[in-house]
Amino acid sequence: MLSRMLAYLVNNLQVIEKLAESRPIRRAAQLTAYALTKAQIVGRDTSERVMRSQTLRQVRQEAGRVPGDLEEVSNRLRRVRETFVKEVKDGWKDGSRRIKK
Repeated sequence: MLSRMLAYLVNNLQVIEKLAESRPIRRAAQLTAYALTKAQIVGRDTSERVMRSQTLRQVRQEAGRVPGDLEEVSNRLRRVRETFVKEVKDGWKDGSRRIKK
C-alpha cells in the first residue's frame, strides 16, 4: 500500500511542482550543484598536478629504457619510489592547507 502511494506521489506532476517550489528542495538542489562544481574543480586541479608530476615523468622515462642488470632496475625503482613518496607528502600538506582555508 505504501509503495503504491509513493509511486502515485512521485508520478503526480502537481506534487512534484509543489515540492520543487519549496525552500528545502531548492536549497538541496543548490547544495548539490555546489558540491558537484567543487568536486569538478578539485578533480581538474588534481589531474593537472598529476600530469606535471615528476613521478609520472620518471616512470615514462624509465619505461623506455632497457635495464642492464638487476641492480640498475632496483636503483631506478628506488628513485621512482622516493619521488612518489615525496610528492604524496607534498600533496598531503597542500591538501591540509586547503582544508584549513
